[in-house]
Amino acid sequence: MTPLLAARGVSRRYGDREVLAPCDLELSAGELVALVGPNGSGKSTLLSVLAGALDPSTGQVERSATVGWAPQRPALYGRLTPRENLELFARLEGHPAAAGLDLPETPTVTHSVGMRQRLNLALAFLGEPRVLLLDEPTASLDPEQRALLWERLARVREAGGAVCFATQNVEEREDADRTLELLDGRLLP
Repeated sequence: MTPLLAARGVSRRYGDREVLAPCDLELSAGELVALVGPNGSGKSTLLSVLAGALDPSTGQVERSATVGWAPQRPALYGRLTPRENLELFARLEGHPAAAGLDLPETPTVTHSVGMRQRLNLALAFLGEPRVLLLDEPTASLDPEQRALLWERLARVREAGGAVCFATQNVEEREDADRTLELLDGRLLP
């Protein structure tokens, strides 16, 4: 079966510093994959390369499905309202605007970290991607919002999608189908 996303020998360097050693990775339909490792181990870099936000220094990423990405630091426009952020990103990505959402009409910069994270995740779901790459998606969510996120991720998987998420949470790691560990920029076997 063809993977939904595959990394073949991808690495990332910043000048002389290698932050991600060459690695291979495949995500298949129905998978929930946890990406773990200490701070600075390369998790965010790997997810950014997989999402296409960073070009790999070597290797290539093959995508046979649409990809949604939620970076660890939300890239939102603080002066825009949540609805305006969603509409802007939907237009930029060529997706229909999200409808029927109950969103506050105040600038995003005035919202809590948890509310901004919810918006960050909503952006990852634009266009109903089959692959979701999520960097510490639950770090600032309350328990109710965490439960809702996991329910939504289960639906993505049931529909034949795949999810890869970085986490420091042991419980979330235990729920994954498999766990990939990064240490000093190296994906451990």
